[in-house]
Amino acid sequence: MLIPKKVKHRKWQKGRSKKRQVETRGTSLSYGDFGLKSEESAWITSRQIEAARRTITNFIKREGKLWIRIFPDKPITLRPPEVTMGGGKGSVDHYVVPIRPGRILFEMDGVPADVAKEALRLAGFKLPVKTKVVSK
Repeated sequence: MLIPKKVKHRKWQKGRSKKRQVETRGTSLSYGDFGLKSEESAWITSRQIEAARRTITNFIKREGKLWIRIFPDKPITLRPPEVTMGGGKGSVDHYVVPIRPGRILFEMDGVPADVAKEALRLAGFKLPVKTKVVSK
């Protein structure tokens, strides 16, 4: 799964919710002819990205090329269950990427249009956001 090799700060602060903002970076297709675009805000974990990637590669039978346009670099910490308040911040449990509406998540090329659209549609079910398939 996707995790950073090295980070400057091991634990991050949570950040503020940006539900109504739209994405300004990564909103257009750069590599392939077909893409999966988010329509909601959410945190996408490295496990969810891997599940969507496996769905796509399984459906296209490893033909064509796939680009993953997001990388989870935000550490999420968790405290063990039934631990009282105090004692500091918990240890890093997993990594996420904050997604805003309009972000391209995956891109594909080298497969027929109907196959690409179906593969991306199936991958969208693995993600916690509403998505739509876009093409050039």
